[in-house]
Amino acid sequence: MDLVLLQSWMDNISFATLFVTMLVYWVGAAFPRIPYLAALGTAGMAIANLCIATLLGARWLEGGYFPISNLYESLFFLTWGLTTVHLVAENMSRSRLVGTVTAPVAMSIAAFAALTLPDDMQVSEPLVPALKSNWLMMHVSVMMISYATLMVGSLLAIAFLVATRGQNIELHGSSIGTGSFRHRNGKVTPSNGAASTLDLEPAIVESPYPAAESNGSTGTALLDRVSLSVLKTTSPAAAPLSPQRLSLAETLDNISYRIIGLGFPLLTIGIIAGAVWANEAWGTYWSWDPKETWAFITWLVFAAYLHARITRGWQGRRPALLAAAGFVVVWVCYLGVNLLGKGLHSYGWFL
Repeated sequence: MDLVLLQSWMDNISFATLFVTMLVYWVGAAFPRIPYLAALGTAGMAIANLCIATLLGARWLEGGYFPISNLYESLFFLTWGLTTVHLVAENMSRSRLVGTVTAPVAMSIAAFAALTLPDDMQVSEPLVPALKSNWLMMHVSVMMISYATLMVGSLLAIAFLVATRGQNIELHGSSIGTGSFRHRNGKVTPSNGAASTLDLEPAIVESPYPAAESNGSTGTALLDRVSLSVLKTTSPAAAPLSPQRLSLAETLDNISYRIIGLGFPLLTIGIIAGAVWANEAWGTYWSWDPKETWAFITWLVFAAYLHARITRGWQGRRPALLAAAGFVVVWVCYLGVNLLGKGLHSYGWFL
C-alpha cells in the first residue's frame, strides 16, 4: 500500500467532506423543517473524523512516530479533535446548530493544512533530536485535544452571544454552580436575603429539541424546571427574544459550560506533562518560554471562566464573553507564538 498516496487522498477527502458538511449544517439552520439534514451533518462529521484518523494512522506507519511533530500533522490532529468533540457536544445538545459553528472552523483548518501549506511542510520527516521522547505523545496530544475541546466550548459561547443578540440574558440553573444566588418569587435573590431589583420573567416556550421535556401533548417545554429566567435589558430599544431563541440560548450556555469543563482538566494535565518533559530535556520545569507563558495565560482565562460560573454564579453573557476571549487566546497560544519563531518551542513549525 502506498501510504503517501493514501495520505494525499485522505486529506483532500476530509476537506471536501467538511466543506459539504458545513453547507448541510447551514442549510439545515436556514430551513429547519427539511428532514434528514441533521443526520447528514452528523454523518459528514463522522466520515471526516474517520478520514483524518486514517490519514494520521498512515502517517504514523510511514514515519514510525506519533504524527504530531510539525504544523501539517498538528493541524489535522486538531481537526480530528474538533470533529470528535463536536460529535460529543451534538449528542449532548441534540441540536444540529452545534455544527453551524464547529464545521466551518474544522473545514478552515483542514483547508489550510491541505491546500495552503507548501509541499515541503507536508512531507513526513525524521524527528529532530529534541522530539525523540515518549513525552511527545503524552504532552503534545493532550494539549492538542484540550485546545480542540476548549475551542468547541468557546464557539458555543460565541453562538450563545449571537443567538441572544448580545442582550443581557441570565440563565439560572442551566448548569452546576449558581454561587450565592437563588430564586425567590420570580426574582434573583442573594443568599444573604437582600432582594434584587431585577425582575425575572418566567417563560413557557415551544421547544425545538426532541429531547426537551414536554407538558402534555402540546410540545411546550416548561423551562422553569431548569429555572430559565430572562433578565430585562436596560436598553429600551432592545427587541425581546423569541421563546425559541431563549430555549436555544439555554442549551448553548449549558453545553458550552460542560465542554469547557472537560477541556480545562486536559489543559492542566498537558501543561504538567510538558513541565516534566522540560525538566527531563532542559533541566528546568518552567523557563517562561513564550509558548509556556501563553499556555499559562490560556489556563488562567479558562480558570477564571470556571471560577466565575462555579463560585460566583455567572451565567449568560458575561461568561460567554470570557469564553469568546479564550477562543482568541487559544489560537495565539497554538499558532501566534510560533509565528515569532522564538523560544524553545519554535522547531518543527514555521522556522
